[in-house]
Amino acid sequence: MASPSEYRLPFEAQIYEMEARLVEMEVGYSKNRTGVDSSAIAEQIRRLRRELANLKRTIYANLEAWQTVQVSRLPSRPQTRDYLDLIFDQFVELHGDRAIGDDKAIVTGLAHLGETKVMFVGHQKGKNLLERTACNFGCAHPEGYRKALVKMRMAAKYGLPIITFIDTPGAYPGIAAEERGQAAIIAENLMVMSQLDTPIVCVVIGEGGSGGALGIGIGDRLAMLEHAYYSVISPEGCATILWKSNEHAPRAAEALKMTSRDLLRLGIIDDAIAEPLGGAHRDHREAAANLKSYLIRSIREVSELPRSELLQRRYDKFRRMGVFNEGGVEMNGLPKSTP
Repeated sequence: MASPSEYRLPFEAQIYEMEARLVEMEVGYSKNRTGVDSSAIAEQIRRLRRELANLKRTIYANLEAWQTVQVSRLPSRPQTRDYLDLIFDQFVELHGDRAIGDDKAIVTGLAHLGETKVMFVGHQKGKNLLERTACNFGCAHPEGYRKALVKMRMAAKYGLPIITFIDTPGAYPGIAAEERGQAAIIAENLMVMSQLDTPIVCVVIGEGGSGGALGIGIGDRLAMLEHAYYSVISPEGCATILWKSNEHAPRAAEALKMTSRDLLRLGIIDDAIAEPLGGAHRDHREAAANLKSYLIRSIREVSELPRSELLQRRYDKFRRMGVFNEGGVEMNGLPKSTP
């Protein structure tokens, strides 16, 4: 499922060239299977496929941080509703926040993950201009986070595990959103999710930007797809603040340590979920299969814990994040024990 030409990534130029050559050879082979050179052509096709796979593996194993950001933003990358169709059964969407309206940037509903009933919450960006405008490009308003909060409280009431998919540049920063309490509702989400008496598994499937991502990102397991990013701010926003120009976005992306490899090493996330060779945008079904396997395993593992232990582990997990100096001694986020 390659991107339209206008969305092709510069560092994938060799991949596109080799794919085009492979298609030409396969078309020629299908028209002349009985020819005298058919076996030689078949062998060339097999060799080219191996070379293409190796090229993808080499390029995607060595992506720079800014290249990872570009991959995470591809319009052809599977979004929340794509995964809903490919992973879950009997999804019943639940609308509205019981106060203002229904924010399409946040999708919520009941679903079956294998044999397990779950509450689902996720960002949705939209595929075309009409959908993106309706979803506000994945930037939720306060009513979106309030909708998520209402549904998560319902899940806790009925003992349903919660699954959240994060894919947003950030919460909507407009005046109307601020007037309706954007910061306050995100803060409330953080507090409530830290205390909900039910298993929560969160996955960054594309962009994980700022408080907009964190607003549905507090859980017992926090994972990322291999070529997603998760950051306190977008690279462009960081570059504009520090260097007064978004031209320095690649430099900012590297400094922010926002890739799955960096965050796994720093202990911010629990797992990095492998994507198909060449990225999730090349094979939606394989990406969904990998994600489904992770979700089933994680929900099973955290559901086996006693609720008191589940909540304590969740608390300790976020307390451990970050490092500070106290009296010249480097410590993690947990308080220093006294003798």
